[in-house]
Amino acid sequence: MARYTGYKRPRDTKKALGELFRYMGYHKWLLLLVAVLVLISTGANVAGTYLLKPVINDFILPGDIRGLICALAGMGIMYFCGALSTFGYNRLMVKTSQKVVGDIRRDLFAHVQKLPLKYFDTNTHGELMSRFTNDVDTVQEALNNSFTSVIQNSLTLAGTVVMLIVLDRGMALIVIGFLLIMFAFIKWNGKQSKAYYDRQQEYLAGINGFAEEMVAGQKVEKIFNHEEEDMKIFREKNEALRKASTKALAYSSMMIPCIVSLSYGCYAVSACVGGLLAIAGRMDLGTLAAYLVYVRQSAMPLNQFTQQVNFILSALAGAERIFEMMEEEPETDEGTVRLVRVDRRQYAWEDEAGNRTLLRGDVRFENVVFGYVPGKKVLDGISLYAKPGQKIAFVGSTGAGKTTIINLINRFYEIESGKILYDGIDIRKIRKDDLRRSLAMVIQDTHLFTGTIADNIRYGRLDATDEEVVRAAKLANADSFIRRLPDGYKTMLYSDGSNLSQGQRQLLAIARAAVAHPPVLILDEATSSVDTRTERLIEKGMDAIMEGRTVFVIAHRLSTVRNSKAIMVLEHGKIMERGSHEELLEEKGRYYQLYTGMYELE
Repeated sequence: MARYTGYKRPRDTKKALGELFRYMGYHKWLLLLVAVLVLISTGANVAGTYLLKPVINDFILPGDIRGLICALAGMGIMYFCGALSTFGYNRLMVKTSQKVVGDIRRDLFAHVQKLPLKYFDTNTHGELMSRFTNDVDTVQEALNNSFTSVIQNSLTLAGTVVMLIVLDRGMALIVIGFLLIMFAFIKWNGKQSKAYYDRQQEYLAGINGFAEEMVAGQKVEKIFNHEEEDMKIFREKNEALRKASTKALAYSSMMIPCIVSLSYGCYAVSACVGGLLAIAGRMDLGTLAAYLVYVRQSAMPLNQFTQQVNFILSALAGAERIFEMMEEEPETDEGTVRLVRVDRRQYAWEDEAGNRTLLRGDVRFENVVFGYVPGKKVLDGISLYAKPGQKIAFVGSTGAGKTTIINLINRFYEIESGKILYDGIDIRKIRKDDLRRSLAMVIQDTHLFTGTIADNIRYGRLDATDEEVVRAAKLANADSFIRRLPDGYKTMLYSDGSNLSQGQRQLLAIARAAVAHPPVLILDEATSSVDTRTERLIEKGMDAIMEGRTVFVIAHRLSTVRNSKAIMVLEHGKIMERGSHEELLEEKGRYYQLYTGMYELE
């Protein structure tokens, strides 16, 4: 039996159920067969009990042994058919539920791939992953067990009440009265337990988050001797969780005993009244026997129904979160200009009319205004250009808008006003996939995927040969450390490359960009995690990578931008200074202050 775990109820049960039924509708014939088998199974159980009346009255009391054997054989066949139906619908429901959940998981992942970067910036990774894990698992569990159980128990309860009325209307009032008391108790108990289960989930999430922080930050905790204070906080959180869990379990654990006690009371009253009626000759023995069996059966579906309904509501809450994510607006793309290959190393932009413009890597900003939040400008009237083959550097304080410029070139965000031109074409007219395929980017927060080192480098261009992978690694100065690993380029990486140093991981990211052979290369603090000696070696390799390409560089180490064609000094979303290294030093402005140490980047 599924147990209610205290998830929040869905805000719109009807909508969540409708969406779930839509996915279930893709497999309607399987579900129809399940419904037929559930009906057969329930009918066999309910009808089998009713047959006790004729068996006792017509065969046992008269002493008709032959007739009794035939009747019992018929009952056996009926129960056997019910058992086969139960086995059949359970197996079919498992198969169907896996198909439904597989469809949901597939569509969810496909939709997530289309969401804009802004969505991921405003939602935590753990929150998003819980849709694929906790929420999908809850829906799967409900489909496997709860939905068919609720249907069967509902039919069983309804059938039992109907048969009680058929057997004896007056006696049926006793059972109906007790059922109403049970319903009232279940409603009260569910309200109380839900409140404490919700608190339990809240406190459990808090204690899990705190424990995760403490485990991840053990070194910092020990450095500052914070163990005692953290233990005090943990004890407080743990005590709050203990109290809420105790109350929640106290209420939920009394459900079954109380329902069972009420059912025993109902049975005792029914047996006494029925026995008196039988003695008085107002009820035959067969009717009394069948009636009492129905009384014993009446409480079980009610109890199971209540438990399963709680779990289904929890699953619908999970489904609601899944479908809410699937309703998020995907990244729009109105671009019509495509990137086509002219020859092995040359690409061109092609519009709807078939006109082609060779891809050169000329990037221009014309009075660009942008803000992540309406009314708060991050870039205010930015104008700049990078001719093909030029290296453009951005320096400035944190929050000045350097990385924002890079994000706008990729169209991770849309500008408020102005234009960004790529080879004279407004980037809003270029298909996003093609635009991003023409760019390669190395960011400060390196991400590696589970797979071999060669696979991670080849991520930059999936059709790259082994020779090209090795050549890219050599350009990035990664080849030497790769060959020192036990399996070289076949070394498996796990957990975002946790078996490598931060510097080594960044070298692989640079090699990944190198293998892509991009016309435009973007380096966002690409050498921030390597030492000065390795940085110089990388720069030599990067010079080879950057040859003939337009390069945008963001760096805090000003030594890495000295050879740039133009250096842009940004402050508060505006370009304060621009020029070469020598020109900016001669001006003795902000760049001169930064370079000589008179002013530090914040």
